[in-house]
Amino acid sequence: APAQDRDASNLRGTSACGGQADGTAAVVLDVSEIGTIKKDQILVTRQTDPGWATVFFLVKGLVIERGGLLSHGAIIAREYGIPAVIGVQGATTAIKSGDRVEILADTGEVRIHAQ
Repeated sequence: APAQDRDASNLRGTSACGGQADGTAAVVLDVSEIGTIKKDQILVTRQTDPGWATVFFLVKGLVIERGGLLSHGAIIAREYGIPAVIGVQGATTAIKSGDRVEILADTGEVRIHAQ
C-alpha cells in the first residue's frame, strides 16, 4: 500500500471508486458497531465483508485500511458509486469519529480536518 504523506493531515491510498466526498467521519472498527453510522457520513474502517452491506447505502464515502481492488469494500463501492480509497495505512488511528474528512478518490487522497 502507498505510504502516508509527510503531512499528517493527508493520507494516501489506492482509488477503488473515483469521485469526491466530504463529510463527518465514522470510525467503525467492527461490524457489531455499524449501528452507530449515520446517513451521509464517511465510513473509516479496517476492512469490510458482506456483513457490512446494510450500511453502504447510508455512507457517502469510504476509507479502508486493508484490501485491494478486488476486495469486498472496493467492489461494493464501485457498484454503489461511492467514492472510496483503500489501502490507507493507519486511517483508523489518524482519523477520529467526528473529524471532517475529504476524499479525493480519483487521486487516492484523504484529507483530515480535525474537529
